[in-house]
Amino acid sequence: MELNKFFDTSTPAKIVVLGDVMLDRYVFGGVSRISPEAPVPILNHSSIRQVIGGSGNVAANIAEMGGEAILVSLTGDDTSRKTILSLCQEYKVDAKKIVKSKSRQTTVKTRFLSGTQQILRLDDEKTEVLSEGERNDILDNLKAAIKGANCLILSDYDKGIFKSDLASSVIEIANEQGIPILVDPKGQNYSKYVGATSLTPNLKELREAVQRHVETDDDVVKAARELIYKFDLDFVLATRSENGMSIISAEDEKHIPTYAKEVFDVSGAGDTVIAALALGLARGMERDDAAYIANVAAGLAVSKQGTARITAKEIQSELQKRKVITRTDKTVLTWKEAKEQCQEWQEAGLTVGMTNGCFDILHLGHVSSLNKARQDCDKLILALNSDASVSRLKGKSRPINNALDRAGVLAGLRAVNAIVVFEEDTPLKIIKHLMPDRLFKGADYAIEDVVGGKEVMENGGEVILIDFVEGHSTTSLVEKMATGES
Repeated sequence: MELNKFFDTSTPAKIVVLGDVMLDRYVFGGVSRISPEAPVPILNHSSIRQVIGGSGNVAANIAEMGGEAILVSLTGDDTSRKTILSLCQEYKVDAKKIVKSKSRQTTVKTRFLSGTQQILRLDDEKTEVLSEGERNDILDNLKAAIKGANCLILSDYDKGIFKSDLASSVIEIANEQGIPILVDPKGQNYSKYVGATSLTPNLKELREAVQRHVETDDDVVKAARELIYKFDLDFVLATRSENGMSIISAEDEKHIPTYAKEVFDVSGAGDTVIAALALGLARGMERDDAAYIANVAAGLAVSKQGTARITAKEIQSELQKRKVITRTDKTVLTWKEAKEQCQEWQEAGLTVGMTNGCFDILHLGHVSSLNKARQDCDKLILALNSDASVSRLKGKSRPINNALDRAGVLAGLRAVNAIVVFEEDTPLKIIKHLMPDRLFKGADYAIEDVVGGKEVMENGGEVILIDFVEGHSTTSLVEKMATGES
């Protein structure tokens, strides 16, 4: 995993957000008695907080995470519009492409809370289909905003913007420019999203889309692939509440456990997910890595009250707490440190792989094998034979390079996340000590002959055989040096 790409502000990340913007208003107070006029609580008002919601919250999250957010939307010509524009300025969201409508009001959701308990929500909105003029104004603004963009988000809150053919027109434009398109969908009519890169439905939305019960991992995978094939998508990221999220393509799937410590308020969590996913993809992350970050961000969002904005610093801090980004990465660890690191990675939902060898003179075959292993796991631990172990296996003239030097060279490889040295002739003891999820060995072995393979598989893990690069071995290099061959 290359999670640090998410925080690399030197990489451009211009993200256009098109969708239904709204004003979220929170009225706080306390309830101490019931009204004598009707059996309802009396809220003694104490304060009001206002934030931008809907597509505005997506854009605000992108800006807080360090990206460049441009919001394309529509509001009424009213005081709520002025509030939204002011908040966009405060959040560093570019709001110059928000269309002003003379015929509809700005959507406002007012929530009344006693302490932390919401007792009522009042919605002021009009959700009819856009007029032709409104639709054309939004499309013109989108065309101007999308130039040079790294990603496009369609944030559908079913408030009117996507009730016309606007989505299909926008998707066609973005595809022509090679811009990834992420959609936070609503309703059952997903045909308007045909040709998008990805959809990010929650479990309820996924059930509505396929019109059947969806619960288990297999259910989610089957439903997601149905959408992928039907609507020409690259992948689906399904958010699953306490079960985390699943990222599914036509070829593979991955289920990421939840990171929420405590669920306080789920409103706006989907906004945080799609914002983090878009920013990760815009900065060149692999989609699984971007989804991993989005999952961590979602866990932070639901632990806050109301519509929340998550900062890059908060995400980085959470990753460091979970030892996903750690100072011990790519260093030689003691057996105790390696065990602790392996467990921390596994508890964080990462797949830990392991391989072993002498690696006396590093060559192309070594690098190729390590890269192939790293492609099949999130973190790769390399168990390195000690000098005494190499001598017993290869002869008194070996090793040519001592363990410290060998480990130093190997630590410089991107594929290797941690190194641990073992003294025994075989790695069985260290494999049983660490118990990785996947054990990698050369394809000249049979799976049943791989040392430690039986123990790993009995623990629910896998043994994966890797093809060698022909013509490359340390032994042949040593022989060439001895004979003076070039």
